[in-house]
Amino acid sequence: MKHIPRKRFGQNFLTDQLVLSQIIRAINPRAGETMVEIGPGLAAMTSLLLEGLPQMHVVELDRDLVTRLKKNFPADKLIIHEGDALKFDFNTIPVPEGKKLRVVGNLPYNISSPLLFHLTEIANQVEDQHFMLQKEVVERMVAPPGSKTYGRLSVMLQWRYEMDLLFVVPPESFDPPPKVDSAIVRMIPKKETLPCDQKSLEAVVTKAFSQRRKVVRNCVAGMFTEQQLIDAGVDPQARPETIPLEQYVNLARILHTTASLK
Repeated sequence: MKHIPRKRFGQNFLTDQLVLSQIIRAINPRAGETMVEIGPGLAAMTSLLLEGLPQMHVVELDRDLVTRLKKNFPADKLIIHEGDALKFDFNTIPVPEGKKLRVVGNLPYNISSPLLFHLTEIANQVEDQHFMLQKEVVERMVAPPGSKTYGRLSVMLQWRYEMDLLFVVPPESFDPPPKVDSAIVRMIPKKETLPCDQKSLEAVVTKAFSQRRKVVRNCVAGMFTEQQLIDAGVDPQARPETIPLEQYVNLARILHTTASLK
């Protein structure tokens, strides 16, 4: 029975075999690895991944698709976690000692950003992540300072990962075709991040990019004095999209220290 894609789950199923092969080559699954796929859908990528893996995990919310997966794959080959990936505890997936989790998926556009932030919580336990996302989102993720697409998502994810846009996937590769291009991104957690409190960094970046057209001094008024901006190496007249990650980290350190003293 044909599965009807559901808009509320953001379902657009990848059907282009050439693109699928290209993605599998980029991921390069190898025996002995622990891999989890978020939103396997009709299992087009799952089936190809299992050609190189004796077993893998998937997280799927759609009950109809869970039923289909259970029917098509042995339980010891495909371990299915039924539920919302945004609420799923990825720490529950057992990984051999000394090894790390590999995460893949064609992420629904409507939850991509919150899901990426959810996954930062386990970044130190992850080997790498390969995701299909809306091209515009990937461009924001990898954007350098000074570009129009550089923003909160860029800073927060670049603080935690090395990222590369691998290739673009056109709408006609999907059923149903989305209205936008997609892209494959590779995310490798950094072995060492610039030390700072994540919540403080999030607060600084959210405040700074809340009014992109203003200079940063005005954007963060009430959070930092002009002298504190200068101490962090930030030009008070600079616009938020021109400020590099390192300077946002400096501001996060100042904020965290200031809050600790209160």
